[in-house]
Amino acid sequence: MPLTFGSVEDRTVRWPDSSPPAPVADILPSLTLTKRRLKQLELIQLVREQREARKQELAFNARPFVLCGLPLRPLPREQLLYKRRNGNFFLHIVGHPDFGLPFGQDRLIPIWVATLALRQKNRTVHFDSAAQMLEFFRLAKDGRYYRRMVQGFQRIFASTIFFGTEDQPGGSHLIDWARFHFIDEIHLWFTENGKSPSFSVHDRSNTITLSEAFYTEIDQHRIPVEREIVIALANSPGVLDFYIWIAWRSWVLKSGNIRVPVFSPGGLKDQLGCQVHAEDRFLRRKINQWLRVIRAHWPHCPAEISTDGQSLIISSSKPSPALHPV
Repeated sequence: MPLTFGSVEDRTVRWPDSSPPAPVADILPSLTLTKRRLKQLELIQLVREQREARKQELAFNARPFVLCGLPLRPLPREQLLYKRRNGNFFLHIVGHPDFGLPFGQDRLIPIWVATLALRQKNRTVHFDSAAQMLEFFRLAKDGRYYRRMVQGFQRIFASTIFFGTEDQPGGSHLIDWARFHFIDEIHLWFTENGKSPSFSVHDRSNTITLSEAFYTEIDQHRIPVEREIVIALANSPGVLDFYIWIAWRSWVLKSGNIRVPVFSPGGLKDQLGCQVHAEDRFLRRKINQWLRVIRAHWPHCPAEISTDGQSLIISSSKPSPALHPV
Protein backbone atom coordinates (compact mmCIF):
# COMPACT_ATOMS: atom_id res chain seq x y z
CA MET A 1 0.00 0.00 0.00
CA PRO A 2 1.52 3.33 -0.98
CA LEU A 3 0.01 5.45 1.76
CA THR A 4 -0.08 6.04 5.48
CA PHE A 5 -3.44 7.52 6.50
CA GLY A 6 -2.12 10.08 8.95
CA SER A 7 -1.50 13.76 9.46
CA VAL A 8 -1.56 16.14 6.52
CA GLU A 9 1.71 17.62 7.75
CA ASP A 10 3.49 14.28 7.35
CA ARG A 11 4.23 14.09 3.64
CA THR A 12 6.33 10.89 4.05
CA VAL A 13 4.48 7.80 2.89
CA ARG A 14 5.48 4.32 4.03
CA TRP A 15 5.77 1.58 1.43
CA PRO A 16 5.71 -1.85 3.08
CA ASP A 17 6.43 -4.07 0.07
CA SER A 18 9.95 -5.44 0.13
CA SER A 19 10.24 -7.28 -3.18
CA PRO A 20 11.66 -5.09 -5.99
CA PRO A 21 9.32 -4.24 -8.87
CA ALA A 22 10.11 -5.11 -12.46
CA PRO A 23 12.16 -2.53 -14.38
CA VAL A 24 10.04 0.15 -16.03
CA ALA A 25 11.49 -0.75 -19.42
CA ASP A 26 9.96 -4.23 -19.08
CA ILE A 27 6.41 -2.99 -18.41
CA LEU A 28 5.40 -2.34 -22.01
CA PRO A 29 8.29 -3.57 -24.16
CA SER A 30 6.40 -3.40 -27.45
CA LEU A 31 5.51 0.28 -27.23
CA THR A 32 6.58 2.73 -29.88
CA LEU A 33 8.24 5.49 -27.89
CA THR A 34 6.20 8.47 -28.95
CA LYS A 35 6.50 11.61 -26.84
CA ARG A 36 3.31 10.66 -25.00
CA ARG A 37 4.50 7.13 -24.26
CA LEU A 38 7.91 8.37 -23.17
CA LYS A 39 6.26 10.79 -20.76
CA GLN A 40 4.16 7.94 -19.34
CA LEU A 41 7.27 5.82 -18.72
CA GLU A 42 9.08 8.78 -17.14
CA LEU A 43 6.15 9.31 -14.76
CA ILE A 44 6.12 5.61 -13.83
CA GLN A 45 9.86 5.76 -13.12
CA LEU A 46 9.39 8.91 -11.00
CA VAL A 47 6.58 7.29 -8.97
CA ARG A 48 8.74 4.25 -8.24
CA GLU A 49 11.80 6.30 -7.32
CA GLN A 50 9.82 8.51 -4.93
CA ARG A 51 8.19 5.49 -3.32
CA GLU A 52 11.53 3.71 -2.89
CA ALA A 53 12.97 6.84 -1.28
CA ARG A 54 9.75 7.32 0.74
CA LYS A 55 9.43 10.88 -0.51
CA GLN A 56 5.96 10.85 -2.06
CA GLU A 57 3.96 14.05 -1.95
CA LEU A 58 0.34 13.68 -0.90
CA ALA A 59 -2.86 15.00 -2.37
CA PHE A 60 -6.28 14.37 -0.83
CA ASN A 61 -9.62 13.27 -2.16
CA ALA A 62 -13.14 13.43 -0.76
CA ARG A 63 -14.81 10.23 0.47
CA PRO A 64 -18.04 10.54 -1.58
CA PHE A 65 -16.03 10.49 -4.82
CA VAL A 66 -13.89 7.57 -3.66
CA LEU A 67 -16.90 5.41 -2.82
CA CYS A 68 -18.77 6.38 -5.99
CA GLY A 69 -17.21 7.76 -9.16
CA LEU A 70 -18.23 10.89 -11.05
CA PRO A 71 -19.24 10.47 -14.70
CA LEU A 72 -16.27 9.79 -16.97
CA ARG A 73 -17.83 11.46 -20.00
CA PRO A 74 -20.33 14.30 -20.49
CA LEU A 75 -23.92 13.26 -19.99
CA PRO A 76 -26.81 14.50 -22.16
CA ARG A 77 -27.44 18.20 -21.55
CA GLU A 78 -30.99 17.53 -20.37
CA GLN A 79 -29.80 14.99 -17.75
CA LEU A 80 -29.27 16.84 -14.48
CA LEU A 81 -29.41 13.95 -12.00
CA TYR A 82 -26.60 11.42 -11.60
CA LYS A 83 -26.80 8.42 -9.25
CA ARG A 84 -24.26 5.87 -8.06
CA ARG A 85 -24.37 3.27 -5.27
CA ASN A 86 -21.69 1.44 -3.26
CA GLY A 87 -23.35 -1.19 -1.06
CA ASN A 88 -25.49 0.83 1.36
CA PHE A 89 -23.80 4.11 0.40
CA PHE A 90 -25.21 6.27 -2.36
CA LEU A 91 -24.16 9.38 -4.25
CA HIS A 92 -26.64 11.64 -6.02
CA ILE A 93 -25.49 14.79 -7.83
CA VAL A 94 -27.90 17.40 -9.14
CA GLY A 95 -26.44 19.63 -11.84
CA HIS A 96 -27.34 23.18 -12.79
CA PRO A 97 -29.37 23.59 -16.03
CA ASP A 98 -26.91 26.21 -17.32
CA PHE A 99 -23.75 24.15 -16.74
CA GLY A 100 -24.73 20.48 -16.48
CA LEU A 101 -23.16 17.74 -14.37
CA PRO A 102 -19.44 17.43 -13.51
CA PHE A 103 -17.55 14.81 -15.53
CA GLY A 104 -14.10 13.69 -16.64
CA GLN A 105 -11.25 15.87 -15.42
CA ASP A 106 -13.68 17.91 -13.28
CA ARG A 107 -12.84 15.31 -10.59
CA LEU A 108 -9.41 16.94 -10.28
CA ILE A 109 -10.97 20.12 -8.89
CA PRO A 110 -12.21 18.59 -5.58
CA ILE A 111 -8.79 16.89 -5.19
CA TRP A 112 -6.95 20.17 -5.65
CA VAL A 113 -9.28 22.21 -3.43
CA ALA A 114 -9.36 19.52 -0.70
CA THR A 115 -5.56 19.38 -0.73
CA LEU A 116 -5.29 23.17 -0.38
CA ALA A 117 -7.89 23.26 2.42
CA LEU A 118 -6.14 20.56 4.47
CA ARG A 119 -2.71 22.11 3.93
CA GLN A 120 -3.95 25.58 4.87
CA LYS A 121 -6.17 24.16 7.67
CA ASN A 122 -9.05 26.35 6.63
CA ARG A 123 -12.19 25.92 4.53
CA THR A 124 -11.34 29.23 2.80
CA VAL A 125 -8.28 28.67 0.64
CA HIS A 126 -6.10 31.35 -0.94
CA PHE A 127 -3.88 31.06 -4.01
CA ASP A 128 -2.19 33.32 -6.54
CA SER A 129 -3.69 32.15 -9.80
CA ALA A 130 -6.41 29.81 -11.03
CA ALA A 131 -3.81 28.36 -13.40
CA GLN A 132 -2.04 26.93 -10.33
CA MET A 133 -4.40 23.97 -10.55
CA LEU A 134 -3.03 23.17 -13.99
CA GLU A 135 0.49 23.48 -12.58
CA PHE A 136 -0.39 21.18 -9.65
CA PHE A 137 -1.43 18.41 -12.05
CA ARG A 138 1.19 19.38 -14.67
CA LEU A 139 -1.46 19.99 -17.30
CA ALA A 140 -0.70 22.24 -20.25
CA LYS A 141 -1.52 25.87 -19.58
CA ASP A 142 -2.97 26.42 -23.02
CA GLY A 143 -6.39 27.69 -24.05
CA ARG A 144 -7.98 24.24 -24.29
CA TYR A 145 -7.09 23.11 -20.77
CA TYR A 146 -7.75 26.56 -19.34
CA ARG A 147 -11.27 26.74 -20.80
CA ARG A 148 -11.95 23.20 -19.59
CA MET A 149 -10.87 24.20 -16.08
CA VAL A 150 -13.12 27.28 -16.08
CA GLN A 151 -16.12 25.21 -17.22
CA GLY A 152 -15.28 22.54 -14.63
CA PHE A 153 -15.36 25.11 -11.83
CA GLN A 154 -18.76 26.25 -13.04
CA ARG A 155 -20.15 22.70 -13.04
CA ILE A 156 -18.67 21.91 -9.61
CA PHE A 157 -19.76 25.20 -8.03
CA ALA A 158 -23.36 24.94 -9.28
CA SER A 159 -23.93 21.25 -8.35
CA THR A 160 -25.59 19.88 -5.23
CA ILE A 161 -24.51 16.56 -3.78
CA PHE A 162 -26.55 14.07 -1.75
CA PHE A 163 -24.40 11.50 0.01
CA GLY A 164 -25.39 9.01 2.68
CA THR A 165 -26.36 5.49 3.61
CA GLU A 166 -29.54 3.49 3.91
CA ASP A 167 -29.43 0.51 6.25
CA GLN A 168 -31.78 -1.72 8.26
CA PRO A 169 -30.10 -2.32 11.63
CA GLY A 170 -32.17 -4.58 13.88
CA GLY A 171 -35.00 -4.64 11.39
CA SER A 172 -35.44 -0.84 11.45
CA HIS A 173 -34.94 1.31 8.38
CA LEU A 174 -32.19 3.89 9.02
CA ILE A 175 -31.62 6.77 6.63
CA ASP A 176 -28.49 8.89 7.17
CA TRP A 177 -28.21 11.52 4.45
CA ALA A 178 -26.09 14.60 3.94
CA ARG A 179 -26.82 17.30 1.37
CA PHE A 180 -24.29 19.97 0.54
CA HIS A 181 -22.77 22.14 -2.13
CA PHE A 182 -19.09 21.70 -2.85
CA ILE A 183 -18.35 25.40 -2.53
CA ASP A 184 -20.05 28.29 -0.71
CA GLU A 185 -18.18 31.12 -2.38
CA ILE A 186 -15.68 31.44 -5.19
CA HIS A 187 -13.62 34.47 -6.22
CA LEU A 188 -11.36 33.68 -9.18
CA TRP A 189 -9.73 35.78 -11.85
CA PHE A 190 -9.85 34.08 -15.24
CA THR A 191 -8.35 35.39 -18.47
CA GLU A 192 -8.68 34.03 -21.97
CA ASN A 193 -5.08 32.80 -22.18
CA GLY A 194 -4.53 31.83 -18.54
CA LYS A 195 -2.24 34.79 -17.82
CA SER A 196 -2.71 36.93 -14.73
CA PRO A 197 -4.67 40.16 -15.28
CA SER A 198 -2.80 43.44 -15.02
CA PHE A 199 -4.20 44.40 -11.60
CA SER A 200 -2.51 44.73 -8.25
CA VAL A 201 -1.88 41.54 -6.28
CA HIS A 202 -4.41 42.65 -3.68
CA ASP A 203 -7.15 43.28 -6.27
CA ARG A 204 -6.80 39.91 -7.95
CA SER A 205 -6.69 37.74 -4.82
CA ASN A 206 -8.19 34.31 -5.49
CA THR A 207 -10.22 32.52 -2.84
CA ILE A 208 -12.48 29.49 -2.65
CA THR A 209 -14.64 28.89 0.42
CA LEU A 210 -15.75 25.30 0.80
CA SER A 211 -19.13 24.65 2.32
CA GLU A 212 -18.85 23.78 6.00
CA ALA A 213 -20.35 20.33 5.38
CA PHE A 214 -17.89 19.55 2.58
CA TYR A 215 -14.90 20.78 4.58
CA THR A 216 -16.00 18.72 7.58
CA GLU A 217 -16.31 15.66 5.34
CA ILE A 218 -12.79 15.91 3.90
CA ASP A 219 -11.30 16.88 7.28
CA GLN A 220 -12.85 13.96 9.18
CA HIS A 221 -12.37 11.39 6.40
CA ARG A 222 -8.97 12.19 4.91
CA ILE A 223 -8.13 10.00 1.95
CA PRO A 224 -4.54 10.62 0.81
CA VAL A 225 -3.25 9.68 -2.61
CA GLU A 226 0.15 9.94 -4.24
CA ARG A 227 0.24 13.19 -6.18
CA GLU A 228 2.51 11.80 -8.91
CA ILE A 229 0.09 8.94 -9.64
CA VAL A 230 -2.78 11.43 -9.84
CA ILE A 231 -0.68 13.43 -12.32
CA ALA A 232 0.13 10.30 -14.31
CA LEU A 233 -3.56 9.32 -14.50
CA ALA A 234 -5.05 12.81 -14.85
CA ASN A 235 -6.03 12.11 -18.47
CA SER A 236 -7.54 8.71 -17.56
CA PRO A 237 -10.27 9.53 -15.00
CA GLY A 238 -11.64 5.98 -14.84
CA VAL A 239 -8.24 4.52 -13.99
CA LEU A 240 -7.62 7.35 -11.51
CA ASP A 241 -10.87 6.62 -9.66
CA PHE A 242 -10.12 2.90 -9.63
CA TYR A 243 -6.58 3.43 -8.26
CA ILE A 244 -7.76 5.71 -5.44
CA TRP A 245 -10.58 3.35 -4.53
CA ILE A 246 -8.30 0.28 -4.41
CA ALA A 247 -5.63 2.15 -2.43
CA TRP A 248 -8.18 3.28 0.15
CA ARG A 249 -10.08 -0.02 0.32
CA SER A 250 -6.94 -2.13 0.72
CA TRP A 251 -5.59 0.13 3.45
CA VAL A 252 -8.74 0.19 5.61
CA LEU A 253 -8.89 -3.61 5.35
CA LYS A 254 -7.15 -4.79 8.53
CA SER A 255 -6.15 -8.24 7.28
CA GLY A 256 -7.02 -10.99 4.83
CA ASN A 257 -9.02 -10.13 1.73
CA ILE A 258 -12.52 -9.25 0.61
CA ARG A 259 -14.53 -10.00 -2.51
CA VAL A 260 -16.34 -7.09 -4.10
CA PRO A 261 -19.06 -8.27 -6.53
CA VAL A 262 -18.72 -6.86 -10.01
CA PHE A 263 -22.25 -7.19 -11.34
CA SER A 264 -24.66 -7.51 -8.40
CA PRO A 265 -26.60 -4.44 -7.14
CA GLY A 266 -24.32 -2.10 -5.20
CA GLY A 267 -21.21 -3.74 -6.70
CA LEU A 268 -18.57 -2.31 -9.01
CA LYS A 269 -21.03 -1.93 -11.88
CA ASP A 270 -23.07 0.53 -9.81
CA GLN A 271 -20.04 2.39 -8.40
CA LEU A 272 -18.00 3.20 -11.49
CA GLY A 273 -18.50 6.41 -13.41
CA CYS A 274 -18.41 4.68 -16.80
CA GLN A 275 -21.43 3.60 -18.77
CA VAL A 276 -21.87 -0.15 -18.35
CA HIS A 277 -22.05 -2.28 -21.47
CA ALA A 278 -24.91 -4.70 -21.88
CA GLU A 279 -22.51 -7.65 -21.94
CA ASP A 280 -20.55 -8.48 -18.79
CA ARG A 281 -17.41 -9.39 -20.69
CA PHE A 282 -16.88 -5.77 -21.77
CA LEU A 283 -16.90 -4.53 -18.17
CA ARG A 284 -14.49 -7.29 -17.11
CA ARG A 285 -12.20 -6.35 -19.98
CA LYS A 286 -12.30 -2.69 -18.94
CA ILE A 287 -11.47 -3.53 -15.31
CA ASN A 288 -8.55 -5.72 -16.39
CA GLN A 289 -7.24 -2.91 -18.60
CA TRP A 290 -7.39 -0.50 -15.68
CA LEU A 291 -5.62 -2.97 -13.40
CA ARG A 292 -2.75 -3.31 -15.87
CA VAL A 293 -2.25 0.47 -15.91
CA ILE A 294 -2.44 0.67 -12.11
CA ARG A 295 0.12 -2.13 -11.68
CA ALA A 296 2.54 -0.27 -13.93
CA HIS A 297 2.61 2.48 -11.29
CA TRP A 298 1.92 0.22 -8.30
CA PRO A 299 3.48 -3.20 -8.99
CA HIS A 300 2.20 -4.65 -5.69
CA CYS A 301 -1.42 -3.56 -6.24
CA PRO A 302 -3.39 -6.05 -4.06
CA ALA A 303 -6.38 -6.46 -6.37
CA GLU A 304 -7.32 -9.00 -9.03
CA ILE A 305 -10.38 -10.34 -10.81
CA SER A 306 -11.53 -13.72 -9.44
CA THR A 307 -11.16 -16.80 -11.65
CA ASP A 308 -14.93 -16.90 -12.27
CA GLY A 309 -14.90 -13.22 -13.27
CA GLN A 310 -17.69 -12.30 -10.84
CA SER A 311 -15.70 -10.53 -8.12
CA LEU A 312 -12.75 -8.25 -7.52
CA ILE A 313 -10.54 -9.70 -4.78
CA ILE A 314 -8.77 -7.08 -2.68
CA SER A 315 -6.16 -7.99 -0.07
CA SER A 316 -5.00 -5.89 2.86
CA SER A 317 -2.02 -3.72 1.97
CA LYS A 318 -1.02 -3.06 5.56
CA PRO A 319 2.50 -4.28 6.42
CA SER A 320 2.92 -7.29 8.66
CA PRO A 321 3.72 -6.32 12.30
CA ALA A 322 6.46 -8.95 12.21
CA LEU A 323 8.18 -7.04 9.39
CA HIS A 324 7.56 -3.60 10.88
CA PRO A 325 7.86 -3.78 14.67
CA VAL A 326 6.70 -0.79 16.67
